[in-house]
Amino acid sequence: MSNTDIQTTNTEEFAALIGIDWASEKNDVWVYDTTTGKEKHRVIKQTAEDLTEWVADLRVQFDGRQIAISLEQSRGGLIYALLGYEFITLYPINPSSLCKYREAFSPSRAKDDPTDAELLMDLLRKHRDQFKPWRPDDEETRTLALLNEERRKNIQMRLKIVQRLHATLKSYFPQALELLCNNLTSELACAFILKWPTLEALKRVKPETVRAFYYRHMYRRADLVESNIEKIAAAVPLTEDAAILTASTLAAQTLARQIRAINVSLDEYDQVIKRRFKDHPDSFIFKSFPGAGQNLAPRLLTAFGADRDRYTSAVDMQTYSGIAPVVERSGKQEWIHWRWACPRFIRQSFHEFARCSIGYSLWARAYFDQQKERGASSHAAFRALAFKWQRILFRCWQDRVAYDEDRYIEALNRNGSPLCTRIEALQNA
Repeated sequence: MSNTDIQTTNTEEFAALIGIDWASEKNDVWVYDTTTGKEKHRVIKQTAEDLTEWVADLRVQFDGRQIAISLEQSRGGLIYALLGYEFITLYPINPSSLCKYREAFSPSRAKDDPTDAELLMDLLRKHRDQFKPWRPDDEETRTLALLNEERRKNIQMRLKIVQRLHATLKSYFPQALELLCNNLTSELACAFILKWPTLEALKRVKPETVRAFYYRHMYRRADLVESNIEKIAAAVPLTEDAAILTASTLAAQTLARQIRAINVSLDEYDQVIKRRFKDHPDSFIFKSFPGAGQNLAPRLLTAFGADRDRYTSAVDMQTYSGIAPVVERSGKQEWIHWRWACPRFIRQSFHEFARCSIGYSLWARAYFDQQKERGASSHAAFRALAFKWQRILFRCWQDRVAYDEDRYIEALNRNGSPLCTRIEALQNA
């Protein structure tokens, strides 16, 4: 088959193939008309009004026939703007794929927005069979996925603030870290720092006041409270420099307020996610997995999505998520490494689930111990366990059935798995 025949086969179902290079203020658009073979470049402002007008023009120009649009992102304003049009099929392209394609024709790595738009169109025109069209999940699943990701971003934001607060306290009031058990995310820690931001302020109050403060914030270990009161009485200031104390006090209180605000937001996210997950028709599948809990079960659900045709086998999910290793061979050399180009949040979700599962699943604990004895690092062992869990998750997801730990262990016994001896030892421990 000639190149012309291949191009005809790849483009015949679409009236136009379009590449869009997105920028903060404008979009460079390259349109290929599959009927006439003509190409045209255009610049569209990054406004809702201009995008809407352009899409309306496309509908009229191509009589409402299907149009394929290639772009570098799979999330953001441009995707959201194009999502609601039934005559548009979106092909998100990995930025690294476009970069390699560009370098094939421009080894100097020269880059220009119109050129990238043309290359994106060209990828569709000549290699569309290598890419999958983006079919978004239903609204319910997409909402849950976005909530999960935004919650995670808030946790990461809080972590950065906590690290700053830890460094700040260590520089002028290190005793606070010990008095708060190095847990700076709690409401106890935020209230403590806002009430007594310096050792001097803390030492001025009566022991009864400190004791009441701890009890009011649900810190009920009497021995630890009394120990902390003794530490306060014996504490010596790290510095008495007024400049340092003034600046550090304000910084610590500012950071404590930010942590408190994020904690409130996280509680709101948890409530909304809990409600949305409960109402999702697939929730019973993912909450049945040991160790998933209220945080990881919704993340596992949205990792798979609602479209059962998205993954033809567990291998598709294992490679897409980045859990499956990559093997590179050249001559007699072989290099096995983890997958770099993958959705990191999804990979992280499976990794965290595998880690949590060993406390609730006997076979998972046995398998993890087996990997460790073979010399694997903890992270490598968790990835190997996640790899096995994905096969089980995929089958339950496809069959729409809940996970049954006893049934799986029975299957291991029937197949004579070497894990059975370890599982029996754990059961008798």
